[in-house]
This record gives sequence, structure tokens and C-alpha cells, in this order.
Amino acid sequence: MRATLGMVGLLIVLGIGCFIYSTQIQGVTNGKPLAKQTNLVAVKRDLLSLGQSQRLYLAANGSYATLEQLRNSNVISTFPEGNPWGYEYITEVDGAKHFRITARPTDSYRADLPTLSIDETMQISP
Repeated sequence: MRATLGMVGLLIVLGIGCFIYSTQIQGVTNGKPLAKQTNLVAVKRDLLSLGQSQRLYLAANGSYATLEQLRNSNVISTFPEGNPWGYEYITEVDGAKHFRITARPTDSYRADLPTLSIDETMQISP
């Protein structure tokens, strides 16, 4: 009888612990799955890297470049091919005056993710 009560007590404590843990994790991730937040961090990192590459290209060539031009000039060394984070990158260039790189989600199951962009001010905006 004592062993049964001890086991029931242990199960109750474990249930309470699991509940507290799950509410704490939900608070840390703001209710979004951690994988989606990780993708956003990776996309923001990519945008900052592309913005720095644009600055280097501008200094060397006197104008901003498309993504293809950046890849061909070897200014980008580690930018992934395709869209590993479920985003596509689109470049708008106006000579040496302006550039904007937009990261747009491409997968239908990631439609709730934001479209992000960076321009010559090096600010990432939604």
C-alpha cells in the first residue's frame, strides 16, 4: 500500500514538473516553435552578411550588385545555395545609390513567417 501511494505521489510530482517546464519553454519561445525562431536568426544573419558584401562590392566596383554578381565576384564566401531556411532572396539595385535585399518565405507551411529586408542603412526591417 505504501509503495502504491509513493508511486502515485511520484507521478503527481512528475506531472506538475512537466507542466511547469512546458509553460517555461513556451515563455522562452514566445509560443513559436524553436525551429522557426532559429530560421529567423539564420535569415537575419544572412541578410547582414549580404549587406556587408554589398558594401565591399560598392567599395571595389563603385556600384551595388545583384546576388549573382556578388556570388561571381567571390565577395560572398559562405552564402548557401538554394533556400535552406525556406526563404528566397531578391535583390533590387540602383547603381551606387540604393540596394534592397528581401528575404521572403517560400514554403507554404512557413507562411506565418515574416518577409524581411535590408538596405544600405544596414537595418533589417519586417
